[in-house]
Amino acid sequence: MQNGVPTVCMPDPVTGKCVKPFHDPNDKNFGGPHGANNAVADINGGKMDGFIAQEERGRAVSCKNVNDPACSQTQGEPDVMGWHDAREIPNYWAYAQNFVLQDKMFEPNASWSLPSHLFMVSAWSANCKNQNPSSCVNALQNPNPLLGGANRPLPPGKADYAWIDLTYLLYKNNVSWAYYVAEGTQPDCEDDQMFCTPKPQKAGTPDIWNPLPWFVDVHQDHQMGNILTLDHFYQAAKNGTLPAVSWIDPNGKTSEHPPALVSAGQTYVTGLINAIMQGPDWDSTAIFLAGDDWGGFYDHVVPPTVDQNGYGLRVPGLVISPYAKQGYIDHQTLSFDAYLKFIEDDFLGGQRLDPKTDGRPDPRPDVRENVSILGDLTSDFDFNQAPRPPMLLSTSPKPGPASIPGP
Repeated sequence: MQNGVPTVCMPDPVTGKCVKPFHDPNDKNFGGPHGANNAVADINGGKMDGFIAQEERGRAVSCKNVNDPACSQTQGEPDVMGWHDAREIPNYWAYAQNFVLQDKMFEPNASWSLPSHLFMVSAWSANCKNQNPSSCVNALQNPNPLLGGANRPLPPGKADYAWIDLTYLLYKNNVSWAYYVAEGTQPDCEDDQMFCTPKPQKAGTPDIWNPLPWFVDVHQDHQMGNILTLDHFYQAAKNGTLPAVSWIDPNGKTSEHPPALVSAGQTYVTGLINAIMQGPDWDSTAIFLAGDDWGGFYDHVVPPTVDQNGYGLRVPGLVISPYAKQGYIDHQTLSFDAYLKFIEDDFLGGQRLDPKTDGRPDPRPDVRENVSILGDLTSDFDFNQAPRPPMLLSTSPKPGPASIPGP
């Protein structure tokens, strides 16, 4: 960077040119392939120079279908090098300026959406031969085949994922939880391609962004009723009856996952945050906001090596709370494992998803919450300060100012 302007450029194998990061005013982005092999190619041994080549290869595959939206879009430059600021995302900018921005939040795994969501609830992605946790083996790219295909009900008594997830510990310790699903279409593809035919997403049906119905322990603990449609979240926020721990899963339209509109995602997220801020639970709430994977977009920061699974590339990370430090930038090394660690420390007395102690031993590579490089989210809060008032924002905000000089 020079005077806030990027000077680095990435090779474009098609044009032979070197492309610099650029401000992208488009509301629709396409990104690039974002599976395990793509992450390796993007990072390229720490050179961080494979993004454009991966995008162009992905477009070549997807454009074999003449109806693919990528084929009809004319772009002078691959959009994996594009970035947004307050001109497109003024509300995210406002949250970052007034609450906490985490500038070293890494995807916990170097792969796509399904493994990422498995890490978010269980700190692992695996294949299991049967419903015994000891039968599971590490699977970064392709966890268990989707029984009968995604979005089809599981056969009675069947579930793919036998290893432990966080809801098991919450249930055993009488800690309330819910996983709220915005029904519609699922945001990502089963085969990890850039584009696919949208498939239905429903609260009670397992899919890529709603993996808990595939977990054996969720069925055995009779906790399927905690996986709810999004209207239940809005009602609980209004009534002050939100559970201790909540996950909220968007649908394809609101996810900001390419090719969803950035503006639609910002409107959706702002509505969720406003609902919490306007409800009785605001004074005791911590909101953690993150993207699930890097979407094939460029980043210059080399992910730390933790184990054979990651970390993956950086994703956006925000903390919004009445006790969040104001205008604070958290420079700790973080991943979604930090969310699990925070919940375990806050509600479970520091108990971990540890095969030696959790009652359902599995052969996971390590206890991710205890990795020495992982930061602690309590650093983002000042619990001695008076609770900060809500900061309600418009769900249809006007564009903000440019963050750096230039077009």
